[in-house]
Amino acid sequence: MSRRALPYRIPSENVVHTDPWVLVTDDGQVPIPEALPDWDYQMDLRLRRTVRIDQDQARTQAGLPPSAALMVAAVWTATGSNLSGPAQHVRLTGSGQATISLDVLLRGADLGGLLLLDTALVLAERRGDGRPSSPRRAGSVLWSDRASLRLQGDAPQFPMAVIDFARTSFPDRAAWHLQISGNLESATMGSLLLLVNERNTVVATAFENAGKPRDVDRIVLSAVYADTARIMIEYALSHEEFVESADFPDDSLGATLTVLFNQLFPGRSINDMRLRQQQSPSLFASEVQEAVKIFEVSK
Repeated sequence: MSRRALPYRIPSENVVHTDPWVLVTDDGQVPIPEALPDWDYQMDLRLRRTVRIDQDQARTQAGLPPSAALMVAAVWTATGSNLSGPAQHVRLTGSGQATISLDVLLRGADLGGLLLLDTALVLAERRGDGRPSSPRRAGSVLWSDRASLRLQGDAPQFPMAVIDFARTSFPDRAAWHLQISGNLESATMGSLLLLVNERNTVVATAFENAGKPRDVDRIVLSAVYADTARIMIEYALSHEEFVESADFPDDSLGATLTVLFNQLFPGRSINDMRLRQQQSPSLFASEVQEAVKIFEVSK
């Protein structure tokens, strides 16, 4: 817990003891790593941890009466999707040692970027009879900590959906389609959508297996990434305001495209690549293939 000045008393850190978050997989439980290299938006995450609280000391040290209701709350935030929400909360009204098992299931479609997991011990209800120095508002934080997990992988890192192209205006036998729209200041998550044709079982299966891809899945995902990267860079270059001096808002489409451009073409100017794309689109496409290292699959 980061100790910061609060307008009320809080208990010492040793009234709360926690086990690290663990990631639940088909093979068992493992401590959450710094990053998940094979994560994609099709992959839901199940996370667990145990929290032990000395309720009597927590209340006494915060200047609360024995009847004060407390709550353990877990909240998640995903920087890539700009979404957050409650993961789990458990109300405490007893005495003595309380052992709380947090078991959280997060939808992959809601995640992306850096996943932040905040756990807190808070006052559950507003108290009108408390001491001036004790917490009185519901939600007053008595203790908290934060864990993080970077989500990254071979699959394109934006929302996707598997649909039947025969029910759309897209060609029935196309394997995928990247929808990209909006101006460069629009939110990335609302501007990009990768659609995968469920009739193309090779591609649909590759995305289903993205958490644990086979060699053939890695090759398919590499091809999709190369194609979507080319489309995204071409979309960026089609906008005159996409220049080195541009300052796009965080989590905007322009900011995402700028990061992608700099990753693929470090040291190259946007103007030079714009001219290359306009004057020799086939050579430009080949340079994108080289930049994304197409089919150089890693294990």
